Amino acid sequence: MTELLQLNFRRRIQALLWGRRLMWLVAILVILSYRTAGALVGASAIALVFGHALTVWELSVRRQFVREASFPRFLSAKLRAAYPQLQERDCDLVLRGLRQFFMAHLRSGRQFVAMPSRLVDAAWHEFILHTQGYQRWCAAAFGGLPHHTPAEVLGQDGRRNDGLRRTWYWTCKEESIDPRTPARLPLLFALDAKFGIEGGFRYVPDCRDIDAQAASGTHCGSSFGDSGGGSGDAGGFGGSESSGGDSSDGGSGCGGGGD
Repeated sequence: MTELLQLNFRRRIQALLWGRRLMWLVAILVILSYRTAGALVGASAIALVFGHALTVWELSVRRQFVREASFPRFLSAKLRAAYPQLQERDCDLVLRGLRQFFMAHLRSGRQFVAMPSRLVDAAWHEFILHTQGYQRWCAAAFGGLPHHTPAEVLGQDGRRNDGLRRTWYWTCKEESIDPRTPARLPLLFALDAKFGIEGGFRYVPDCRDIDAQAASGTHCGSSFGDSGGGSGDAGGFGGSESSGGDSSDGGSGCGGGGD
């Protein structure tokens, strides 16, 4: 049943892709047939309007796929082998965090997003090892493969900071959280602390909460809104790919290094 569900998603996406191509082919044939300025303008306008509608529809189906399509069953077993403290229901939460990460990649326009959780990173890595299944899943979700990068926090690398800010922004949007003044953490940023992952990254929603945990290696979500004046996507989140981005030292505090 799950394979059939995924197949249906893939067929719908392929149909929309081919529909968009067919739309432009018809427009070209109309233009070649009539060879007038009116035919050129009219056919192009119709192709643009319907092509855009099909693109929006395709993206909607891809989002639905990311939210609903099943992961391989063995991922939960692999997670529990690596982290014995996890129960089956805990693994479900971790895989939901992985869906959030994939959704951030899709909703950012398939730009680079960075992984903020060591626990979810372990699930992602196990999924990648299932090469054919991972490729098929990503083809339906994104039309290609997102590159794997290790889990991390804000640091000296501007591009990584951009990726983390995109992840923060879109995971907040998925849970209706204000990314600039968060009252709580999105799931993906809360999982390492929730399950006490050794070497994991721990966050609090707001930098004002950091003083009580100043020596704990805890990071604050509101740091992601400090783009340093970057001209990036999502209202300043993501920074500029070409700039150095905002950085911080490797110690504890807002957006510091790992523990």
